[in-house]
Amino acid sequence: MKRTTKMVMGVTAGVLLSSAIGGFTAYKLLERQQVGAASFNELFQPNPDNMRLAAFSAAPGQLVDLTQAAESSVHAVVHIRATELSKTKTVYAPDIFDFFFGDGRGRQQQVQTQPRVGFGSGVIISKDGYIVTNNHVVENVDEITVKLNDDRELKGRIIGTDPSTDLALLKIEGDDFPTIPIGDSDNLKVGEWVLAVGNPFNLNSTVTAGIVSAKARSIGTTAANGQAANIQSFIQTDAAINSGNSGGALVNAKGELVGINAMLYSPTGAYSGYGFAIPTSIMTKVVSDLKQYGAVQRAMLGITCTDLNVGLMVDESDPQVKAIKDKAEELGLKEGIWVREVQEGGSSAGILKEDDIITAMEGKKIHRFSDMQEELAKHRPGDKVTVTVMRDGKEKEFTITLKNAQGNTKVVKDAGMEILGAAFKPIDADLRRQLNLGYGLQVTGVSGGKMGEAGIRKGFIILKANGQPMKEVEDLERVMKAATQTPEQTLFISGMFPSGKRASYAVDLSQE
Repeated sequence: MKRTTKMVMGVTAGVLLSSAIGGFTAYKLLERQQVGAASFNELFQPNPDNMRLAAFSAAPGQLVDLTQAAESSVHAVVHIRATELSKTKTVYAPDIFDFFFGDGRGRQQQVQTQPRVGFGSGVIISKDGYIVTNNHVVENVDEITVKLNDDRELKGRIIGTDPSTDLALLKIEGDDFPTIPIGDSDNLKVGEWVLAVGNPFNLNSTVTAGIVSAKARSIGTTAANGQAANIQSFIQTDAAINSGNSGGALVNAKGELVGINAMLYSPTGAYSGYGFAIPTSIMTKVVSDLKQYGAVQRAMLGITCTDLNVGLMVDESDPQVKAIKDKAEELGLKEGIWVREVQEGGSSAGILKEDDIITAMEGKKIHRFSDMQEELAKHRPGDKVTVTVMRDGKEKEFTITLKNAQGNTKVVKDAGMEILGAAFKPIDADLRRQLNLGYGLQVTGVSGGKMGEAGIRKGFIILKANGQPMKEVEDLERVMKAATQTPEQTLFISGMFPSGKRASYAVDLSQE
């Protein structure tokens, strides 16, 4: 499991506020489909037969009985074994003779990688076998085995993944699986009792108890591995979340799922009282998008903004902090979102203005940036949201139609390699020597699709795509998926034919 080493409360929020809270992995691999549309009710169907209310009292000082909540939830939490099979990869080994007399890129060698296995937990959310887990548990794997609490083992398949929220949707075949009813994480209160239920390392379900320590918790910008962590709206709990619990259930005293366990905060690597879960208010929308479209529909407010939460700002020697404090004093406000810039063509263009202070969205108070992220995460492009702002000392209310990263309200579908309509392979050593090339991907067949529409023919050798060198098929897939998230949605390809003729193409990746 990846562990954060510190919590840094950032002052300035990122550009182009996205409804997708960024995801960060909490537990890493050791060593390393389509389905029909479904409504929220169909996807998150409660299963009363598998759930009984916990017998608890609200009387002061009376302990909460969590036994029924635990009993009703452990059967729906599964163990996930994810395997990445061994693969043959092409690498370029240093060669002193090639350095002086060749192209300087070394000799091409085939290397066999070792299989890698990772473990995690998952939560069954529907009787027909849909399972929610963390993206990092199943990222880049070839085989998935799901072990139920009754020791049955079934093959799992990936329906969709979303690295930004660190969520993934899996499917096992069968019917009448035990489920956990989906609760509303918005109704959670700080101090409320919760259970963290996992199925780690094939030990069957384990349960730990604690309370909700905080909501809409922001995590620092860096972690132990130095990578960015962008999730900004966790449920924080002191219920122990340890290795192997990634993807497990955070359950309230009624036995309802209120979050997906994601990570722990620990300077030592062991549990130390801080665990974090992705709230169901975000999970339900993300998972439904994955089931219906294969990709999350991200709505963006189209602004650059700054947290006005004065309580978070301590270093007044920082000019930026001082500017924010001065603005807060000028307005007589202690919290809210300060609009610094409105993106041209974005959702808020012509509606919000620079220096507006966002104080509420859809009637919900916005105290800090993470509150707004969590609220936007429930919406898709095309949805209308009501935004309350303070402008020139007066409270105003506006209705904004949300747009996606491309500046429109179209549905963005999963752009797999199949949309290219072509097959590829790294060029062989003979052709590489003949054309004096260090790398390249050869098109071995074209059957229509985006490549055919662009005019690319069989035999063409792709040297670069969007400025990136193409050595492996994985390189093209990575660049293509990144291109689908840009407003242009275009793949600019340059290369040559075996005859030596060079050519360039623009491949339109947009999907109507």
